[in-house]
Amino acid sequence: MHRRPLGRGRTLAAVAALVIVAGCLLPWFAVGGAGGLPTTELRAFDGSGILTFLGALATLALVALPYAAGDRPVGADRPLAYALAAALVVLGLVLWPIDLLGEFVAGLLPDRAAGLWVAGGGAVLLVRAVYDIAREPDRS
Repeated sequence: MHRRPLGRGRTLAAVAALVIVAGCLLPWFAVGGAGGLPTTELRAFDGSGILTFLGALATLALVALPYAAGDRPVGADRPLAYALAAALVVLGLVLWPIDLLGEFVAGLLPDRAAGLWVAGGGAVLLVRAVYDIAREPDRS
């Protein structure tokens, strides 16, 4: 049984998806904690950031799908599928801060919301991976 190599784009997509999943587990918004006040933390799962998490899981599924299907080509293993997953990730990242417009902007700074920035970096990697996948020769 001969397996095709994963390729640079799909490897980068898998790494980006893992970075995004890790970013979703970290706080995306934090306010308080000074002067004895409790810190209020929000994560990706407290709003539309769940789309980011689901897009990362979809990317991991797309990377694993050709290996689960065996030696025959899989129709879903196309650049468009990766682009849709990346669009879902970016949509979740863009919509999540809009949900907090009434809150303090200081809670979104990198020292208070590391997860949002880690997931954003992972989204940039995923968009680059989609570009690499689109430029690869057809796998079927």
